[in-house]
Amino acid sequence: MLQQTQVSRVLIKYPPFLKRFPDIRSLAVSKRRDVVLAWQGMGYNNRAVRLHTLSKIVFSDHAGVLPSDFVSLASLPGIGRYTANAVLSSAFRKRVPIVDTNVHRVLSRVVSGRKSVTDRLPLSESWDLAGILLPRRRSHDWNQALMDLGATLCTATSPSCPACPVSQVCASAGKLAGPEWKPKRRERSFHGIPNRIHRGRVVDILRNEPMVPMTRLGRLLHPSFSQRNMKWLEALLESLETDGLVRIGRSVRGTRRVSLA
Repeated sequence: MLQQTQVSRVLIKYPPFLKRFPDIRSLAVSKRRDVVLAWQGMGYNNRAVRLHTLSKIVFSDHAGVLPSDFVSLASLPGIGRYTANAVLSSAFRKRVPIVDTNVHRVLSRVVSGRKSVTDRLPLSESWDLAGILLPRRRSHDWNQALMDLGATLCTATSPSCPACPVSQVCASAGKLAGPEWKPKRRERSFHGIPNRIHRGRVVDILRNEPMVPMTRLGRLLHPSFSQRNMKWLEALLESLETDGLVRIGRSVRGTRRVSLA
């Protein structure tokens, strides 16, 4: 849930989700549709699909117990180097480094002088540094402290150098210029609304209605939708189907219906 979502929102959604799925087994034996329904309000719905798939693998291949080694964790869907190490550090108290966006930023600024708030070390170098600096004891607390420092003081655009507890040893303290302006890359959109927003709206619509004709779904997405926009809608739905979020039914009397997978 914490991947690409603010902690404040997760704190609201996590308790009811955990009540609905209190353990890996309950998640694994549930229908994917139920998991996606419970994910409502979190966004990035393909994370719910990956989590559901992960639970099934853990239930079948690991006796329902989340593995405590890096190789096994990293082989699960939706888990990369950062998430695997975060689980090892937080859940199993293993002595491993963690490099998220905040830690990457903090290490880049503290260890080598940066001129701009957007300037960073190569990610691989930050991982190397994190491993070198990791203390032998209380490594979990160290990792949490680095992440908190980046989230609260050494922020992306407005670092609070005077209040920072490591400013005296930071090579970039008081030297960081504002971010350089860069033109935003245009996202694929429909009537000015990015496709990623439409993807989320499709899932929300299907949460409330079990099966919706494709043409009606298009009109629910935008009132000006017409048959000439059907190719756009089909491409959007096919991407959702590829991600395991929706199912496109066969044509019945010239009408195709869509439901949650």
